[in-house]
Amino acid sequence: MDVHLIDGTYELFRYFFAVPGAQDNEGREIGAVRGVLRSILAMIEQGATHLGVATDHVIESFRNGLYPGYKTSAGVPEPLLSQFPILEEGLAAMGVVIWPMVEFEADDALASAAVQAARSEAVSQVIVSTPDKDLGQCVAGTRIVQLDRRRGFLRDEAGVEAKFGVKPASIPDYLAVVGDSADGFPGIPCWGEKAARQTLSRYLHLENIPKDWHAWDNSIGNARRLAMSLSEHWDDALLFRTLATLRTDLAVFDSVEGLRWRGPGASFREMCSAMGSPDLYERAGAAAAAALARTA
Repeated sequence: MDVHLIDGTYELFRYFFAVPGAQDNEGREIGAVRGVLRSILAMIEQGATHLGVATDHVIESFRNGLYPGYKTSAGVPEPLLSQFPILEEGLAAMGVVIWPMVEFEADDALASAAVQAARSEAVSQVIVSTPDKDLGQCVAGTRIVQLDRRRGFLRDEAGVEAKFGVKPASIPDYLAVVGDSADGFPGIPCWGEKAARQTLSRYLHLENIPKDWHAWDNSIGNARRLAMSLSEHWDDALLFRTLATLRTDLAVFDSVEGLRWRGPGASFREMCSAMGSPDLYERAGAAAAAALARTA
């Protein structure tokens, strides 16, 4: 079996800015929710059997306590923020496993689920559906891969190296020195993508980089300048790497079989009716019947 892990936060943002707004019969904004539910149902109709969706129930996490500049919900439109709990309710009603994250982030849940699912001999491949570069650190060979669903691009370990110039294990170090504007930390002065690729492809992690620039590999340009900057901003580099390192030890599920989609719950029909989308419930019922027939 394949396991599909979906970044619900990204999907909700994507549909919020891609589809017209709509309200349910209580006047709540549900345009993006409806788009995400349709999208994940389409995955099921196309054969996905084991799924989990992670969301940032609140945008803030433990990382905000480590670095005050880390991303927050400030500036996120209220009609978008208000749809997070509705999406979580809708996914649960549709029978999809949902991880609404509070202390940790959706990316931490995805990373933990990917590592845990990959341990199962019953799993052929773990497909993490998100374009976020952070998740590149979880890619392993062709067993754990990253999928950009919008662009239809699948990236395995060789693909991560081709894009970033470093191995997946070096992605947190790479982001530490280059910075990540989406997460709100700036990186280290003088360190751009080229310098990070050249250095970390050779030394893998920050601690392995020689303190004396004379000892650096000759192929790395501006070694003296880079070494001085890293030395001067060493504590920041380690902090930023901590921010970029995803947790893989969260207890997100007991067994991979718990991710199997078994069809919608009774409340999904009422929710679809409230959203003005009775076809969603009908499609989910047909997909459940088809899934049952395949396993019979």
